[in-house]
Amino acid sequence: MDALTAALKVAASGLGAQSERMRVVSENLANAQSTGTTPGADPYRRKTISFVSELDRASGGSTVEINSIAQDPSDFPVEFQPGNQAADEKGYVKMPNVNVLIEMADMTEANRSYEANLQVVKQARDLISMTIDLMRNQS
Repeated sequence: MDALTAALKVAASGLGAQSERMRVVSENLANAQSTGTTPGADPYRRKTISFVSELDRASGGSTVEINSIAQDPSDFPVEFQPGNQAADEKGYVKMPNVNVLIEMADMTEANRSYEANLQVVKQARDLISMTIDLMRNQS
């Protein structure tokens, strides 16, 4: 496998991984205020994603794969909201363990990584196109 095809394969795996990361972060942000539906019920639990590097034997490059999507085991913060349907007998509601600032930072990082992989694809495409043009001109 040539180097440009290998670069495309590595960048494509990065695009897929960062796309899934953005989906998980978006889900966390969308549920940042999702409490339980009954008194004392657990609210939405933040999801985390982890990756693993895999050696692609065909290209010789390292690709990235999703290792797991798991739930964050951290404790739920509680807020005093006596009128909430999920409030316990003391008026406290368990809130999701989602920190919006952390999720926004994670989204920014995923977006930048996605853009970097996209640039690799564009550069490889341009190099392939130039190679084809050179071969046409030699004929």
